[in-house]
This record gives sequence, structure tokens and C-alpha cells, in this order.
Amino acid sequence: MNSPFSMDQSSTSRWLRQPQLRAGAILTLLALLAAVAGPLLAPHGAADFVGAVYGARAPGAPLGFDYLGRDVLSRLLLGGWSVVWMASAAALAALAAGTALGLVAAYAGGRTDRALGWSADVLLAFPNLILVLLVVSLLGREPWLIVLTAALAFVPGVLRLVRSLALGVAAQEFVEAARLLGYRRRQILLREILPNLLTPLLVHFGTMLSWAVTILSGLSFLGYGVAPPAADWGLMINENRAGLQAQPLAVLAPVLMIVLFALGANLLAEGLARIHARTER
Repeated sequence: MNSPFSMDQSSTSRWLRQPQLRAGAILTLLALLAAVAGPLLAPHGAADFVGAVYGARAPGAPLGFDYLGRDVLSRLLLGGWSVVWMASAAALAALAAGTALGLVAAYAGGRTDRALGWSADVLLAFPNLILVLLVVSLLGREPWLIVLTAALAFVPGVLRLVRSLALGVAAQEFVEAARLLGYRRRQILLREILPNLLTPLLVHFGTMLSWAVTILSGLSFLGYGVAPPAADWGLMINENRAGLQAQPLAVLAPVLMIVLFALGANLLAEGLARIHARTER
């Protein structure tokens, strides 16, 4: 059945004409290329000592050297992968779990809805970074644990969003028609309600990705992320902040990459939100 909120061809054709979407896509792609292709392009290893401590730019080292004499460019290219894959995995896991729980809460109602709502309220009482820090400091900083904890911090927001949107869609006539036709609950959820939530969920995913990059970088900056001598953008900022005046590029370069990725994801979300708002008019 057709949805009143589905994205048609005319709205799809506006994607590339949306300035926020274009800018977000370019910035995100730049950060992704640096993270994915970085390990192939890095001239040195993450732990190779190849220059002077806080050394200035030199041939083959355009960003200079860090507090141990390691090539900043190499560590910048090698350090993006952990941030990108962990942030993306956390946002995707939160999106999947939150969507499933939100649909269950909206359609089941009653005690199930109240129990899930109460659980979401409990988790929302903790700021995201504090929740991740608490779990990681108690249980360890393995990458899979950091990803799961970050995802857990985002799930309540997705759950509440999906529940609210699903209740609105469930009240539409085409859903009632599906019930009268004898569709099962699972068919209604997956075929009628879920497709109408895809655009808002994409918007929320972009926002989560931006926050995940910021939180995970902050975690590394505080010493709870990737363990040295591995490279990580947040860790690079912490390691070299004492030499900011002597070698500012060792700090500014990873800051710039984090900003590019977070800003790109935010602009993508904003562009999608504007397109979605136009389709609802």
C-alpha cells in the first residue's frame, strides 16, 4: 500500500540540489576516504620514530612530528579508521535495536509500552559520555564494548522517536485497511509502518553518527579509547596538547578531521530533514 509520507521521485530529485546535503556528503566522504584509504597511504607506521620531538614540517612529513618524533600525517591517516568504524557501528546498532523496540512499544502498548518507556527514561537520565565512561572504566576498553555501550546510550532516543512516529502512522487509513484485509501484526509493522519511518530514521542516524564521533573521540582524549601506541584522532589531541605552541599541527590536524566528520554527518542529517519536511507539506 502507498504511504502518505513515502519519498516520491520529485523529492528524491531534490537531494542533489540541497546545499546542506551536498556539503555534508562532501565532508563525510573526505573523512571516510581518509579513514579507509589512510592505512594504504600512510608513509610510516603508527609507532615509527622518524623525526625530532615536536619537529617542524620536513620533506615527506608535511605535518611535522609529534611528541615522540612520530610522523603526524601517518598517524592521522592511520587513526581515522578506529573512529569511523566504531562510530558507524554504534550508530547502526542503536538504529536497529531502537527501531525494533520502538515498533514493539507502539504496536503492543500496555505494560510492554510502559516498561520500555521506563527503561528508556532510566538510560536518558545519564548523559551519553558519562554512561560510556562509566561502563568502560568498570569493564574495560575493548572496542566491541565501547561500540555496544555507545549504541546503548543512543537506543532510548531512537526508541522514543520510532514509537512516536509509528503511533502516528498506525492511525492512518492505509494501516487500518491492512488490518481489515487480514494482514498479520508483523506484516503491518514491516510492510506498512516501517517504510514510512525510513526518512526520519536516516535523519536521526546522521545526528547519531555526529554525536558518536564526538563521544568516541572524547573517550580517546580522556584515555579510555584505543590504547597507545595505536593511532586515534582523539588520542593524538591528548598526546600532543602539551606541545601545542611548539607543534600546533599535531593537535590541529586531528581536531580538523573530527570536525569534518561530525559536521559532515550533521549537515547530511539537516539536508535530509529539510527534504522530509517538504514532502510532508
